[in-house]
Amino acid sequence: MTSLRSTPSQTVGPYLHIGLTWDDGPFAVPLGTPGAVWITGRVFDGAGTAIDDAMVETWQVDPEDCCGRRGFARSDTRRGQFALYTVLPQPVSDGAGDDEAPHLDMSVFARGLLHRVVTRVYFPEHADRHQADPVLATVPPARRGTLIAARAGDGYEFDVHLQGAHETVFFDV
Repeated sequence: MTSLRSTPSQTVGPYLHIGLTWDDGPFAVPLGTPGAVWITGRVFDGAGTAIDDAMVETWQVDPEDCCGRRGFARSDTRRGQFALYTVLPQPVSDGAGDDEAPHLDMSVFARGLLHRVVTRVYFPEHADRHQADPVLATVPPARRGTLIAARAGDGYEFDVHLQGAHETVFFDV
């Protein structure tokens, strides 16, 4: 039996920027939206090298209506990092007291991945809510820091590590 090599159609990427990005993709909200911030970061492989052909997508709860979903954004890493412009998310409530701390849901697509990986981005200002977040509570305490963005100027930085000592926590969805 002959062994065939993988082709680009058998893994996620590396051609994510063809047809999957658009001019206003990084903008979950329009420029100038009150309270909006940039979230930037890099995606690293297992060797600690930044990946320049990955893509990240984020979703968040609608700031005006916690029951609706809005705030989708998408950015590639061709310039060495991703950059997303959004407002800080609202808490998510299921009505039964299991409130989730404000967070962004994030998918990461990159070469060599057969499927996207899914993580969350929490914010340091909501540390008091992190303790009661039912999803964050499932993460070992020593690994929770991989899910918390860091303040950087007038925005935030959030790096994603696909493997290795600093591997980001990913969720089965």
